[in-house]
Amino acid sequence: MGRRKTAVARATLKEGKGRVYINGIPLECWEPELARLRISEPLLLAPDLAKKVDLWVKVKGGGWAGQADAVRTAVARALIRFDPSVREVFKKYDWALIKSDVRKKERKKPGGPGARAKFQKSYR
Repeated sequence: MGRRKTAVARATLKEGKGRVYINGIPLECWEPELARLRISEPLLLAPDLAKKVDLWVKVKGGGWAGQADAVRTAVARALIRFDPSVREVFKKYDWALIKSDVRKKERKKPGGPGARAKFQKSYR
């Protein structure tokens, strides 16, 4: 399972031919391209393992960027469960592949248009 902001992804992995489906859509058809590239990072780091397994990922919540990072973490964790030797490769490349980024959007507070900004004060 992978999380990023409000997006949550769950990955299922089985032995197969290297197919990856996200919400029933093949990875090759996933848009935008930047999200597709982020998701494919763990598969490119372990190419031999990626060709031996099929991945089905369900993701919901958040926007396209948060979903892409959540799927990326879920895929990496699934590959680690299948073959623990790839953990060190992922860890050297980017620790966020294994550990989810816990940062969330800060809530809006009264007295301003956003979380930290305050309304301008006029004296005249």
